Amino acid sequence: MRVLVLVKATEQTERGIRCDAEVLAKMGRFNEELVKAGVMLAVDGLHPSSKGKRVKFSGANPSVIDGPFPETKELLAGFWIWKVKSMDEAIAWLKRAPFGGGAEVEIRPVFETEGFGAESTPELRAHDQRLREQITANQ
Repeated sequence: MRVLVLVKATEQTERGIRCDAEVLAKMGRFNEELVKAGVMLAVDGLHPSSKGKRVKFSGANPSVIDGPFPETKELLAGFWIWKVKSMDEAIAWLKRAPFGGGAEVEIRPVFETEGFGAESTPELRAHDQRLREQITANQ
């Protein structure tokens, strides 16, 4: 199964304060363990919401809202995508991550094509597979 691991933003990340070299080195070693174990599929950090935009879809004309966004607890500072056997395995890995200071991290399963049940027709599954192959080719 794939999971999305969401690292919540803090007041510091929203102010653009970056981790020190020691924390970055620890996170680099943790990420290396994930890669060597075949767990890591993707990882990235995000700029503060002051550099972001939101698009609100209401009616015929979507509106654009400039950051920063007020509720830090609703914002993200980064993410991983992991391939694990179970949610328990994801939790075990995350418990090893070099976080501290009250960091909050969320793990959510990613829908797989077969998870859509009968609504996922053979045609839709084939279309999804073609798109995934094109994404891979574009990288």
